[in-house]
Amino acid sequence: MSALHTLPAHQLIAQYRDGSLSPVDVAFAVIARIEQLNPSLNAFCLVDAERALESARHSEQRWQAHRLHAADVGTLEGVPVSIKDLILTRSWPTLRGSRTIDPVQPWDVDAPVTARLREAGAVLLGKTTTPEFGCKAETNSPLYGITRNPWDVSRTTGGSSGGAAAAVAAGMGPSAVGTDGAGSVRIPAAFCGNVGMKPSFGRVPTYPLSPFGTVAHLGPHTMSVRDAALMLNVMVQPDARDWFSLPLDATDYTDHLEQGIRGLRVAYSPTLGYAKVDAEVAQQVEAAVHVLQDLGAIVEQCDPGFSDPIEISVGLWFSVVHQLWAAMSPEQQAVTDPDFQAQAAQGAKYTFADTHRLQLRRAELGSMMRQFMQRYDVLVTPTVAIPAFEARAAGAVNFDVQQFLGWTPFSYPFNLTQQPAITVPCGLTRQGLPVGLQIVGPMFDDALVLRVAHAYESVKPVARPS
Repeated sequence: MSALHTLPAHQLIAQYRDGSLSPVDVAFAVIARIEQLNPSLNAFCLVDAERALESARHSEQRWQAHRLHAADVGTLEGVPVSIKDLILTRSWPTLRGSRTIDPVQPWDVDAPVTARLREAGAVLLGKTTTPEFGCKAETNSPLYGITRNPWDVSRTTGGSSGGAAAAVAAGMGPSAVGTDGAGSVRIPAAFCGNVGMKPSFGRVPTYPLSPFGTVAHLGPHTMSVRDAALMLNVMVQPDARDWFSLPLDATDYTDHLEQGIRGLRVAYSPTLGYAKVDAEVAQQVEAAVHVLQDLGAIVEQCDPGFSDPIEISVGLWFSVVHQLWAAMSPEQQAVTDPDFQAQAAQGAKYTFADTHRLQLRRAELGSMMRQFMQRYDVLVTPTVAIPAFEARAAGAVNFDVQQFLGWTPFSYPFNLTQQPAITVPCGLTRQGLPVGLQIVGPMFDDALVLRVAHAYESVKPVARPS
């Protein structure tokens, strides 16, 4: 039998159902894995082994009752899951990677996604690392230090959901919840060789609303596309606290995964018309596109037609960072990440009129992509333009816009447009670093994005780090 920490969530559930595997044994195995690897990877900032084992014992009892009496079990009954440290979780501090937040407070509220996971029987392991307030696409902070890539500990995980991505890649739990404001699920998933999905905005309810507003999404990190679909089935359940949340559409996201992609119209854009892409990344992504053709997709190479929207993304982002910064006391400001401080300084330059103009440009981009997606079922691109680079401490390099987002030109456009997007591993560089294929769908068609990703994964299974 495979080592328990290597099993994806859907396989765990199948074996819980037939009684060949125990949630308690799996929880012990995953906790042992965390104890072994977290000191070198720094993916978890909090591990609650006692509560996790207690939860696993309750799941074991429910599975026993299910086998004996057909009693109900949760959708994720007994599956270990971790929560990013931007997401409220009852009984655990949510420090957002920041020294400015007092850990001594009640912590008595679950965010919607945390509440739904509990209701679904998931075994919550702990909180995963994030840069301060999720402010960048690397996972380092003065509070938690550097989170490292399981494929090569000298490399970054990306961010800001780097702890979640590292945990899944290293077998420290098969599933995790991250957030994505400019690529923060997809970037680390690509760098760590996982599946990572940003659903349509509003698909997954959130509370409180991210300070970064309507570019911010919640999504799953998983070992497989099927696991992402299972997670999404739970995460989309409604919560009245989120007034942006979409009506529940009752879709089972696992239903049509096997339908295939023959005849689907795929737009392939290797650069979006403006990106500079590492040669090995470009080669692996092009090979993946040929696989989609072999599976019957009708592929046309074309760009959507927009110029690089980095100015829109960073302008809206930095202005919010400045608001967060301005609300702090001088003592709090003094202990923040130098990169956060640099973003706040940039944000101070934007007036209300500036951000209003950026919002209008964002609306034009969104309209353009809605129209483009009338001609194609999905758009495929690289996920990130480069492989994982050297891990570095907060504030280690001089801050500029290209250093902040310039190397990930394929992610932030689709936060601005709010479309569903997923990354699946599509190969390794000569140095053994993962490359991601991004699949972007029409707004609200999250199921189609999962279906295309599953079709690719079915013939190109995910590799795991040794």
